[in-house]
Amino acid sequence: MADASVNAPGSPAGNTAGNTAGRSGNPPGNPPAGGSGPGRPPAARSIMGTRPWIAALFLLPALVLLGSLVAYPIGYTVYRSLFDADGSGFVGLKNFGTVFSDHGILTAVRNNAIWVAVAPTVATALGLVFAVLTERVSWGTAFKLVVFMPMAISMLAAGIIFRLVYEQDPSRGVANAVVVAVHDTFTDNAAYPGARPRPNGDLASTAGGSYTTKSTASIGISANLPLVGIPQNELPAGAQQARPAAPKQGAVTGTVWLDFRPGGTGSPGVIDTGEMALAGVQVQAVKDGKVIASAKSAKDGTYALPAQAAGAQLRLPASNFAAKYSGINWLGPNLVTPAIIGSYVWMWAGFAMVLIAAGLAGVPRELLEQARVDGASEWQVFRRITVPLLAPVLVVVMVTLMINVLKVFDLVYIIAPGNTQSDANVLALQLYLSSFGGGDDQGVGSAIGVILLLLVLPVMIFNIRRLRREGRR
Repeated sequence: MADASVNAPGSPAGNTAGNTAGRSGNPPGNPPAGGSGPGRPPAARSIMGTRPWIAALFLLPALVLLGSLVAYPIGYTVYRSLFDADGSGFVGLKNFGTVFSDHGILTAVRNNAIWVAVAPTVATALGLVFAVLTERVSWGTAFKLVVFMPMAISMLAAGIIFRLVYEQDPSRGVANAVVVAVHDTFTDNAAYPGARPRPNGDLASTAGGSYTTKSTASIGISANLPLVGIPQNELPAGAQQARPAAPKQGAVTGTVWLDFRPGGTGSPGVIDTGEMALAGVQVQAVKDGKVIASAKSAKDGTYALPAQAAGAQLRLPASNFAAKYSGINWLGPNLVTPAIIGSYVWMWAGFAMVLIAAGLAGVPRELLEQARVDGASEWQVFRRITVPLLAPVLVVVMVTLMINVLKVFDLVYIIAPGNTQSDANVLALQLYLSSFGGGDDQGVGSAIGVILLLLVLPVMIFNIRRLRREGRR
């Protein structure tokens, strides 16, 4: 009876046994799960309660893909970089020596350094400015949508768009259309680009693109200045019939006109019916190399110089005939890399803005308000509070963009024209050109690939360590 009372379910001993069994997860009297009998240890389990071989089975497809798409290509690229162009002869590190001695490849290395230094910084700075400013306006969401939209198109499409934007012809290129419009607003264009005197006439070519008479001007004798080389359809709207200049007392007079009549029936040096006046042409009187007087031709082509012009030669300065301003050569050797970086920033500033705006949403507003109450200006609040609190997000954006620009290929290949592609060259493009784009040297191409990997690795390691530090907080 004593034993029965001790082990009864309601007794303290019984309760203790039941609690112990409940904590073990098994009813009293049953062996532990996974065991085949008394004294056998349970099967090994992971922290999540899953057997390791089951976890490995689920991870196997990802490991196979990682190995076939990442690990194997990296290993083979390193191996292939040690062989010659066709892969038949071992050359050791010779391909790496070629990389660092070839002028074209060194240009690509220099351009990559410019990309890494400029593109992520500018894109992140613009993203920060957009994210902060759009918090203050009611249409901030719509603005963010517009800025982020370029991320929806591919690099290929962006390259085609900006290839057209940077066209030299202002009638096709948007950038030069704007530049020319601004230039023409503040600067006078040449009156008649391409105009020239008739061969063997009194006007002769002189230094700087100007034309000067061989004879000297006289009062009472019309000093006519005929020009050719201008198509009739390119004359200004409203051009009038040229008129002979009437003699004026105390003045040198003459006419500037297009000495050509449709059909070619006019007489050279004579103002014929149907020959049009050239209005707005500047005429200078030059004596001893100095300009002593000047005038502009009227709508009927006539002009009048003061009496001191008598005995001077007449000159038509080059400003009358300079080619029309056509804008900036965006894709020339000096500007092609900055122009392509501009297209990259156009695409990726929206990406930076969205990430920074997400980080900005987590900034405690009471800190900003307290700083304003204490008398801090908006610039001080931005510089001393907002930017330091957003530092982790800014680092993420910068690191991501740095890795991205090291691999840039599409924009450079599409935007840069053939004659300046070497000036805009980057390592990813050089890898393609060396291996498949005419170089046919996959040894050098593989060496460039290894160098790109070595350049990306420090940034990746920094990013991984930073993420681990944040995860431990």
